Amino acid sequence: MGKEMLGMILAGGRGSRLYELTAKVAKPAVYFGGKYRIIDFPLSNCANSGIDVVGVLTQYESIELGTYVGAGSNWGLDGANSLAAILPARERGDVGATWYAGTADAIQQNIGFMDDYDPEYVLILSGDHIYKMDYDKMLDYHKEKGADLTVAVLNVTLEEATRFGIMNTNDDLSIYEFEEKPAQPKSTLASMGIYIFTYKELRKYLLADAKDENSKHDFGMNIIPAMLADGKKLFAYEFDGYWKDVGTVDSLWEANMDLLKDSDLDLFNEKDDWKIYTEDTLSKPQIFGPDAEVKNSLVTQGSVVDGSVSGSVIFSNVCIGAGAKVVDSVLMPGVLVEEGAEVYKAIVDTDVVISAGQVVNKEAKDVALISNNTR
Repeated sequence: MGKEMLGMILAGGRGSRLYELTAKVAKPAVYFGGKYRIIDFPLSNCANSGIDVVGVLTQYESIELGTYVGAGSNWGLDGANSLAAILPARERGDVGATWYAGTADAIQQNIGFMDDYDPEYVLILSGDHIYKMDYDKMLDYHKEKGADLTVAVLNVTLEEATRFGIMNTNDDLSIYEFEEKPAQPKSTLASMGIYIFTYKELRKYLLADAKDENSKHDFGMNIIPAMLADGKKLFAYEFDGYWKDVGTVDSLWEANMDLLKDSDLDLFNEKDDWKIYTEDTLSKPQIFGPDAEVKNSLVTQGSVVDGSVSGSVIFSNVCIGAGAKVVDSVLMPGVLVEEGAEVYKAIVDTDVVISAGQVVNKEAKDVALISNNTR
């Protein structure tokens, strides 16, 4: 079909550090920001960047995520020449049933899908980060540099650099070394896990890596070092917008709280027209009772507030009873906070009931996670 660039989203992670929130769903399907799911962000970025064929690679607890993505209609990826394709780990004729063994192996197992579209370039990214990014600008940079691989990087502090894969570069941002979580970083350019490959090079390295029994089949540990060793042209692409890996309870809570601040994460399109698309829940309007008090909060349609809400993100179909208090918290769809109950600095999972008079996390400094699920 000759597509210029194909998108491949790695969306199979367990998200174990989100504990009960990912007991039954993959991390990219976790709720965020009042009406969204995490996967909405990379899919919307693809749609807004003009990438109209996207493969979504799923593995852990993939049913809800696959059903949600469907054929991509929420993001306009279901036209005559566009598609969001669910690509689960599956049984193959040569090796039988197998999980994806690593990030590179996941992409390698779907070479047939990519070959069908004969792309010049392939964009590979994670399905579990919160950010807005124009991948078309990154592609222009990739072409300008004549790169075999371009890696999106974020400039972090020296202290933070020890937690990331770090790209060490020359003055022209050509990459000469990759270090995974270095104890003494030489650079502060942290990989965002967003790659643009020239497809003919990617294909060659994936096939070679698949034959290496000692490989971890990982882009950071194997593919990138192999390309550097062969003298391929690798460049870093600096990104200066909002980006957050919401892989922990604390970081998920922080990203939701960022929506209530004057941050670079703007979901109201006041600063740009980069819309984040999502499922339309067709909920009723939100209702505020006569004694309701709402301050610095995001309250989504379908919610009923009769108590007080401050510094919080409230999803659809949440009910907050008379005299109840919700402070600095994230309440996911279907939560019921009964009369007189109090919730402080917490993430409350879907359909949880906070009983009348119950007080949650009032004195604690850490974020509380309240869920009916178990892991």
